[in-house]
Amino acid sequence: MTTLAVALISVGGTLGGTLGGTALSQRANRQQNQRADREREQERHEQAIQTRRDLYARLNTTARAYRVAARDAVEAAQRGESIDPALLDAAKEAWADEYSQAQMALAKDVLDVASALNRSLGVGYSVVRQLAGSPDPDRAYQQAKTWFSEALSDGVYLLRVTLRHDLGVETEPDFEQTRLRMLATLDGARDDLARLLAAERAQAPGTVGGPR
Repeated sequence: MTTLAVALISVGGTLGGTLGGTALSQRANRQQNQRADREREQERHEQAIQTRRDLYARLNTTARAYRVAARDAVEAAQRGESIDPALLDAAKEAWADEYSQAQMALAKDVLDVASALNRSLGVGYSVVRQLAGSPDPDRAYQQAKTWFSEALSDGVYLLRVTLRHDLGVETEPDFEQTRLRMLATLDGARDDLARLLAAERAQAPGTVGGPR
C-alpha cells in the first residue's frame, strides 16, 4: 500500500507539473501573440500616418509650385519675354495627380480646402492663358499679379496650415473659425475673378456675342 501510495503521488506530481507547465506555456504564448498583434497594429498605424504625411507634403509642394509657375509666367509676359507653356502645364499636371489621389484620403474639412484651392488654381491658369488676348493688358497684368500674390497665395497658405492641423503638427483653438473665414474669402475672390474673365472672353473679337 505504501509503495502504491508513493507511486500515485509521484504520478500525480508529474502529471500536475506537466499540466501546469503546459498552462504556463500556453499563457506565455498568448501573451507573446498579443504583444506581436499590438506591435503589428502600432506599425500599421505609424505606416498610415507616414503615408498621409507624405501625401500631404506632395500636395503642399505641388500647390506651391503650380502657383509659382503661373505667377512667373505672368511676370515674364509683362516683361515681354516668351513663355514656355510646358512649364506651367507640367506644374498643373503634377498638382492634378496629387489632388486626384488626395480626394480619396482627405477628411471632409481638409478636402473642402483642397477643392476650393483646386478651383482657384484653375482660375489662375485661365488668367495666364487669357493675358495675350486681353483688351487692356496693363489692367490684366495687375489683376493677375494681385490674384497670385494675395488671394491665391493665401489659399495655398490655408491648405498648408489645414494639413498641419490635421496631422496634429499645429494646434490653434480657433483654427476652425479661421479656416472657414479664409475659405469664404478665397471662394469670393475666385468667383469675382471668374466673372471678370468670362466677361473678357465674351468681349474678345471673334467670340460669339462679342464685338466683330
